[in-house]
Amino acid sequence: MKKLSKLSVPMGLLFFGLGFMGLSLSAQEAKTDKKKDTEQRRFFSSSSFWNQPIAENPEIDPQNEHFIALLKREYSGAFFRINLTSWTIPVYDVDDTTPRFVVKKYALSDAEKKQWNTKRDTYGHGEAFDKEPIPIPLEAQADPQGDAHCALVDWKNGIAWDMWGLFKNPDGSWTSKTGMKYSIDGDGIFSIKPFKIKNGESIHYFGPSRAAGVPATAGLIMYDEVVSGEINHKLACATRVNAYQEHVYPAIWTDGFIIGGIPEGAVIQLDPALDLSKFDLTHEEIVVAKAMQKYGMVVSDIAGSNTLYGEGLWSHPEKTWEGKLRGIGGISAIPLDHYRVLKINKRIKKGDSYTKIMHDRGMW
Repeated sequence: MKKLSKLSVPMGLLFFGLGFMGLSLSAQEAKTDKKKDTEQRRFFSSSSFWNQPIAENPEIDPQNEHFIALLKREYSGAFFRINLTSWTIPVYDVDDTTPRFVVKKYALSDAEKKQWNTKRDTYGHGEAFDKEPIPIPLEAQADPQGDAHCALVDWKNGIAWDMWGLFKNPDGSWTSKTGMKYSIDGDGIFSIKPFKIKNGESIHYFGPSRAAGVPATAGLIMYDEVVSGEINHKLACATRVNAYQEHVYPAIWTDGFIIGGIPEGAVIQLDPALDLSKFDLTHEEIVVAKAMQKYGMVVSDIAGSNTLYGEGLWSHPEKTWEGKLRGIGGISAIPLDHYRVLKINKRIKKGDSYTKIMHDRGMW
């Protein structure tokens, strides 16, 4: 058989071959990037507290019965629900091409200063948040309710930003009450040391948007993971009966106002032995319930109900929770007697004090 030298290959065939090789490499690179993106869809490192399953036969807190009794007192309903369409957190993917904005700090009015018993002029942004403009998609919308939470995630560069009280100004600029920038490849735990916070103050003056001082993305029920059939991390929850000036890791602060309440940072687990087939749950609600059994829920904030948080899908018309998860119905049918609070260790006796004043005045 005649051997072809490199020079004897027709030029057209050579260019075709090189082009084919280029296409093959591009396809392979795209496949690799797609795999990388898929693998990154869990916030924080594999060793993060948020991504650790609960060990078998965990120790239950001695005050468990007391804590569950407190949850049963919730007058909006003695169950856990899921916030899906309001009072939750929308998440927007961003990248190097996303428009960038300098997000202004929210200035407190004289009335707000009086209400919150503070002499501060603004709420706070974390130091890293204000170092450079923030990528915000033009279609982005914060939660429509008063908390106006919003999170932005750059999966390629491993960065997230989250805010509380975000709103767009008439001139197209943005303002937020709080703002944090952090790695989504780290441990998902903020250090309290840079904040120099005084006992009695709110953590919101220093950047975190969650009252427990944890990232807003931590424990959020994401749409894509639910429809994929598995949640492999702890979930965030909130209650009205969080402890006054008492919190535990991973929380770094608290806005609880109930003396003897559940410390923020505590883990609540749905009994892993519970047969979920006994309840009228959709496939997606079973996914959530299994995560509550395997990973548990972390008390991260106060709220007007016992609730978890599903990703807010504003500006994502291609996605809907309808027919998948229900705010009330589904997991809310599981009685609270099937939950238990795991052993609480190393309680830290510090936190916000003004929420208790507001509660005692009948504002909560």
